[in-house]
Amino acid sequence: MAKRVLLLLADGFEPLEAAGFTDVLGWANIDGEEPIELVSAGLRPKLKATFGFSVIPDAVVADLDLDLDTFDALAVPGGFEGAGFYEDALASEFTSVIAKFEEAGKPVASVCVASLSLGAAGVLRGRRATTYHQIGGKRKAQLEGYGATFIDEPIVVEGGLITSTGPGTAIEVAFTLLEELTSRANVDHIRQLMRMPQPSASWYTTAQVDDARDAAHL
Repeated sequence: MAKRVLLLLADGFEPLEAAGFTDVLGWANIDGEEPIELVSAGLRPKLKATFGFSVIPDAVVADLDLDLDTFDALAVPGGFEGAGFYEDALASEFTSVIAKFEEAGKPVASVCVASLSLGAAGVLRGRRATTYHQIGGKRKAQLEGYGATFIDEPIVVEGGLITSTGPGTAIEVAFTLLEELTSRANVDHIRQLMRMPQPSASWYTTAQVDDARDAAHL
């Protein structure tokens, strides 16, 4: 039986962040150890990506309400404020989907500022998480405002919740989710087929902002 993953898209989502999931899970569906079905959904029948082109998701969230139990995991790409991302990403209809997956104990993977959606859903309180971070710390402060403990590392996994720091982490987030759903052997197999190199050990602990520079800015 296929594993099912819901790709939850806000208006203004960033294409590269969504593509990490579509490509890794797509390859896994074709050549992996078990089928994986990816279903995209948004709050409206037509979405605009960060850089302007239109996207038609497979479903509208309101129509999926009774079907969420049929999914095994949730994936949430981030996006740009200027493209209207937070209007959807912080809406109760959007965050309630996240809360339902977390309540059911199912993996929830987010990229970049989509961790703020997890925070707004109330699932990060008292947990380690990360988000996109620049000197001055606007997004870090928002994340901490939701009760999360900010960790400045590319990917943070805590109790089935996966958060990350930017679009460049999207593929590794997708591989992390794939391992949660299948196995490390399957991840290694798909990574090899995709010719996707494993990041160095130091990549996983590299901060976005040097603490001294950040402190000096404040």
